[in-house]
Amino acid sequence: MAKNKDDKDSKKNGSGHHYDAASITVLEGLEPVRKRPGMYIGTTGPDGLHHLITEIFDNSRDEAMGGYANEIEVALLPDNAVRVTDNGRGIPVDMHKQTKVSALETIMTTLHAGGKFGGEGYKVSGGLHGVGASVVNALSIFCRVEVHKDGGKYMQEYKQGKRKAVVKKVGGTKKQGTIVIFEPDAEIFKEGRNFDWSKVVMHMRQQAYLVKGLRIRVIDARACENIDYEKPFYLSELGLDAPSHTFYFEGGLVSLVAFTNKILKPVHKNIFFTEKVGGEIESVEIALQYVDDISARVLSFANNTYNAEGGTHLTGFKTALTRTLNTYARKNQYVKESEENFTGDDVLEGLTAVISVKMREIQFEGQTKAKLGSVEAQGAVASVFGDAFSAFLEEKPDDARAIINKIILAMKARKAAKAAKDSILRKGALEGMTLPGKLADCQTKDASESELFIVEGDSAGGTAKSGRDRRTQAVLPLRGKILNIERARLDRMLGSEQIKNLVVALGTAIGDTFDIAKLRYHKIVIATDADVDGAHIRTLILTLLYRHFKPLLDGGFIYIAQPPLYKIKKGKEIHYAYSDAEKAAIVGKDVSELEMVEVTAEGETEAQPEEEAGAAKKETKTPKFSIQRYKGLGEMNAEELWETTMDPARRILKQVAIDDAAEADKVFDMLMGTDVPARKSFIQSNAKEATIDI
Repeated sequence: MAKNKDDKDSKKNGSGHHYDAASITVLEGLEPVRKRPGMYIGTTGPDGLHHLITEIFDNSRDEAMGGYANEIEVALLPDNAVRVTDNGRGIPVDMHKQTKVSALETIMTTLHAGGKFGGEGYKVSGGLHGVGASVVNALSIFCRVEVHKDGGKYMQEYKQGKRKAVVKKVGGTKKQGTIVIFEPDAEIFKEGRNFDWSKVVMHMRQQAYLVKGLRIRVIDARACENIDYEKPFYLSELGLDAPSHTFYFEGGLVSLVAFTNKILKPVHKNIFFTEKVGGEIESVEIALQYVDDISARVLSFANNTYNAEGGTHLTGFKTALTRTLNTYARKNQYVKESEENFTGDDVLEGLTAVISVKMREIQFEGQTKAKLGSVEAQGAVASVFGDAFSAFLEEKPDDARAIINKIILAMKARKAAKAAKDSILRKGALEGMTLPGKLADCQTKDASESELFIVEGDSAGGTAKSGRDRRTQAVLPLRGKILNIERARLDRMLGSEQIKNLVVALGTAIGDTFDIAKLRYHKIVIATDADVDGAHIRTLILTLLYRHFKPLLDGGFIYIAQPPLYKIKKGKEIHYAYSDAEKAAIVGKDVSELEMVEVTAEGETEAQPEEEAGAAKKETKTPKFSIQRYKGLGEMNAEELWETTMDPARRILKQVAIDDAAEADKVFDMLMGTDVPARKSFIQSNAKEATIDI
């Protein structure tokens, strides 16, 4: 969108700083980045790939935070490229005195060069280091920057961080701002360069909540052909037939809390919010609301950068939250003098909160800004939040009562869970002597070669115990469907005999005493039936493992067995088919042309192509097929189960991996949690992909 002169002037007057080459401070060159990319973006996997977008976007967002921009567009392009456009001041293109090249080239090709060091660029910015643009450039096979500034349109291109030519003026313009296009280098990102659209959308929505008055548009143009992305300022001007979202929120953090809680049930009506500008740090904003849930969702930001590992601002918040709620509960006699205080875990249960601080001088721990290190943030947040939240509890007694009752319930559940957990730990202290009775353990004590098969029911358990390699393979049968722990507190969960058996069998303990070094098996194989009930049991087990044994998933210890659906005898040959398509390929006929076969008491029934069925059958040399449909592992004999599911040389196992913890958390919550409308919507949207078991 074109901005008129008054718009540009108002943005400039917002901070009073002139932004040119003299505003850029230079620290060092780019050489280390390609050699050790992990030092700058954390990883060269999917998280590091998406961090490239974040770094470029942060520069545009900092323009908005400084009052110089109000619209940003992020577009995913074909060939894994990304285009980020803002209507800010435009990167300076005049000569830099220190580097003797343009300020644009200095920023794009020199590490730690930016307007954030000398205090000239922004009052508050997303990062101390300003490494963003140069690191992205260094890790891209191609990068192009287009600057619209003071009536001129300037352009420079780069390859792997090195310029192709000097900055040149390529025309005039009425626009003002910066366009950055980059394509990540496949040599660096060997795991792939495919951006996750949902992750990009989620991040941009989050950012729109954090900067009032900023409009953010995201476009997925990867499937579009022949895009002339050099002509328009914003790609939206082309009217592309592509997925897109536009985010603009006046409610700020309150809107973000409401959005996060939209599929949950709040326990109190009013969302708490406080904001203080000035003081120890530039500003503190906090919003929170408790919901009827056992998980906590606390997001912390420093200068609008999401801090996945928290930091000093989160520490200050937690300290003040626990202190304030304990003080209020005792003052109003919710808790007796003889009773213990609420713990930090008690007050976090069911909490949705967003903490946002803005600071002029900011320190992060590490280049990826995952954790805030600025010491002054801790005291500032604790002071601002403690005073405001205490006043909120006094002024809104109904909300306060609901919050305190929620926390008392959490405290009671914690005590009950501790008693149940201590019981399990006492049972596990004797190790092998107290292993569950249904567990058929393996002979070896070497965890690295041991496997645990979790099977469905005693029938499959008996077959697996007979067919296994007793030296390395253990079998634990589960009786029916285990408890859905997504909806259960820890005390109820540990009261389940089946879950207790699994915890003891694993050997790691649970909760704060969890120790992965004590894991008794390095392959834990979920082997359930190939039907709807089996899939449900598998999901229940995965939910338990994700919520309480996540290091096992992160470490790659969890697998899902892939037993065959069919056993097909063709003459003297025996084949196993893992899908209807495989069955059709083996038989040589379309699935629809085959008779359905029932398993007889003897185990198998002959089937022939339908055209040969009838009263008078002619002599034919067409092979006859004997097809057995396995509805459950219990229908296999021990030899078949070994051949298809347990033999390391022939079996098929799928390793369970969690690439995106936040997305996984959301999926488990939606599938297994209490929100029926969200689950119903998901089922309706994905009904075509379902396998109906009749």
